[in-house]
Amino acid sequence: MRGPGLFCCCLAALLLFVGADDVEDVEDVEEVFRRDRSHIEKTLRLTDEKPADDYSVALQKLRKIYHSSIKPMELAYKYNELRQYEITAYHGRTLADSATDGEITSKPMVLFLGPWSVGKSSMINYLLGLDETPHQLYTGAEPTTSEFTVVMHGPKLKTIEGIVMAADSARSFSPLEKFGQNFLEKLIGIEIPHKLLERVTLVDTPGIIENRKQQERGYPFNDVCQWFIDRADLIFVVFDPTKLDVGLELEMLFQQLKGRESQIRIILNKADSMATQELMRVYGALFWSLAPLINVTEPPRVYVSSFWPEEYNQDTHKELFLREEISLLEDLTQVIENRLENKIAFIRQHAIRVRIHALLVDRYLHTYKDKMTFFSDGELVFKDILEDPDKFFIFKSILAKTNVSKFDLPNRDAYKDFFGVNPITSFKLLSQQCSYMAGCVLEKIEKAITHELPDLLSSISKKPSNLNCDVTGCGEAPKNRYKKH
Repeated sequence: MRGPGLFCCCLAALLLFVGADDVEDVEDVEEVFRRDRSHIEKTLRLTDEKPADDYSVALQKLRKIYHSSIKPMELAYKYNELRQYEITAYHGRTLADSATDGEITSKPMVLFLGPWSVGKSSMINYLLGLDETPHQLYTGAEPTTSEFTVVMHGPKLKTIEGIVMAADSARSFSPLEKFGQNFLEKLIGIEIPHKLLERVTLVDTPGIIENRKQQERGYPFNDVCQWFIDRADLIFVVFDPTKLDVGLELEMLFQQLKGRESQIRIILNKADSMATQELMRVYGALFWSLAPLINVTEPPRVYVSSFWPEEYNQDTHKELFLREEISLLEDLTQVIENRLENKIAFIRQHAIRVRIHALLVDRYLHTYKDKMTFFSDGELVFKDILEDPDKFFIFKSILAKTNVSKFDLPNRDAYKDFFGVNPITSFKLLSQQCSYMAGCVLEKIEKAITHELPDLLSSISKKPSNLNCDVTGCGEAPKNRYKKH
């Protein structure tokens, strides 16, 4: 923390001068040191009345499409059994094991990552205006956040234990049970009656400490981070100008972020603690350190400012820092505005992956049946197919006969383990997955992909953006990651 000692000394001297009877006046003096928050209220539209929209109707339609057209194929071909390989296969966001309604209807999630004591918790306190209130997250110079803290909306201030969050099927956190009881003890939820939290959920994470091994945490830290990364709509990776060292744990974190560059925002926090020339050098050093970890043509956006309620230090670029802050708030606002479009597009991506998986299982099963004879050993026949699927044109036939990109195909080695747990004989051919009442699962999921979900996406009314272009120029407006530009 910067300047508290000097402030306390000045406050004590002021108390001696004005006397004990003037304590209220001293409190008024303290307010002078607090930064004006009007730009936060305006950019995030916290003072606006909640607009009437058709989101609830659209979400009901989305839920119906998922349960009637996508989930039956998920269950029939045990898609969740393959899900553990999706991170390496797709480098992208995935649904939880057989998505729940809570997963579909959940608010956008903003994830805060980074080394210890870089200001992640302070940034959340600042965005929500929680400083000096009973609701504020604990902050300090030493590592203070040892839990994954989910800050969400509720009618009153309430703390929820991780084991309760995981047991509540109405929420989207039940899959976290798989990380064990040690982790659930490090998971906490905080409900706060705040307007911003009506539209977004914020997640604070334990700071990265490079000299700490994963096993010392008592739970699989990187796996838990990956779970939240897969579900985050916006990822703030926060740095302190004095903590730019890149170690093994930070390298591992950026490995997990590969493929998610469009959601990443780099925050160089506490920027007003440095002189202009020194800040320029730190900015260059940050890019130098991160360049080997972010190997993309379009690097993530970097915001340089000080995200806490105290006034900027004197003789620093206050206007620049304020413009950067407003730009970040516009970024967050646009993610909130695009929440339904992104969710529909994501469900469609998920449906495509489920269909590809079902087509591959069907192809494996066709090949197995073609190669089997009365005298064949079924186990040896299928082992031969698994060992060299290219010899039997398993994957190439999918590319040739269907409108599937080779870049969307899963890792073929994943199917060795998949069929090791799920025998090929336990599945039916796609042509047999039909009924008089429900129809054919393949036709239904293809209809959802080609017609129902695109129609739902186009039916959402487009609302004009209220970004404050007079301040930032809107030169780098955040993009909808599911749209082609």
